[in-house]
Amino acid sequence: MDSTFTKSPGWLGWYSNPSTPRFTLPAGTVDAHCHVFGPGNEFPFAPERKYTPCDAGKDQLFALRDHLGVSRNVIVQATCHGADNSAMVDAVRASKGRARGVATVRPDISDAELERLDAAGVRGVRFNFLKRLVNAAPQEELAAIARRIAPLGWHVVIYFEGQDLEGLEGFFGSLPTPLVVDHMGRPDVAKPATGPEFGRFLRFVENNDVWVKVSCPERLSISGPPALDGEPAPYRDVMAFGRTVVEAFPDRVLWGTDWPHPNLTHHMPDDGLLVDYIPHVATTPDLQHKLLVTNPMNLYWPGENA
Repeated sequence: MDSTFTKSPGWLGWYSNPSTPRFTLPAGTVDAHCHVFGPGNEFPFAPERKYTPCDAGKDQLFALRDHLGVSRNVIVQATCHGADNSAMVDAVRASKGRARGVATVRPDISDAELERLDAAGVRGVRFNFLKRLVNAAPQEELAAIARRIAPLGWHVVIYFEGQDLEGLEGFFGSLPTPLVVDHMGRPDVAKPATGPEFGRFLRFVENNDVWVKVSCPERLSISGPPALDGEPAPYRDVMAFGRTVVEAFPDRVLWGTDWPHPNLTHHMPDDGLLVDYIPHVATTPDLQHKLLVTNPMNLYWPGENA
């Protein structure tokens, strides 16, 4: 960490010694949701950031990729870097074709900069609606961005709380691009997966051009991971939600680690355990291959073989 930046009090650092997963990922697996933080002395964090993380750069990300048996990454711009996409773009370029990017951009971005990002491997922009992470999400400005990126064939990644979908789904449905939902729309897992709130989310996905990331059980769980000496059955209270989405929309689901797991306060997940969670929500080899290989390749590397 550069001396200019001091990580936020209580910040949990990423798990430095992840276990080797028991579940073997299929060849060509894509981690479709991860981030890079800095390093701060090379890629300074944004002045308007809501948090200051520890450094978690591309070298550490690619080491985790190789340890878990992942082939490719989709690197999503972290809010601590604001709309300066330099760290993300640097990581995508360093991957030698094994990564794509999702950027944060402002409405006044130039056409030349959009073209530069596209050439670097960016394939989407992220709209964040979590008030604890962003000051505002003005819909007119976001709609203008969506119109700008649509001709590039990009998509919009949306991050929101499940309870807020009712007030946002009209806006989401008006956007002229495919949508990718982070973390299943953050459902309240204390409520049933068969209940009306998650039912609204499922109808939203069914009625729109929407892909869903079956990711971040550690962020949604109340029960948490299993005891260290127990059999791996991680994040049981999230499983029904993930399994429901995978089985309802097998051709429109994605998976990601969310490494290095920003803004967690209760525990830092073992990324090997997150891999072992996968067969509990994608229960057959066919569903696993779609979730991990076919779908992310279709969205981020269309026309390429895994």
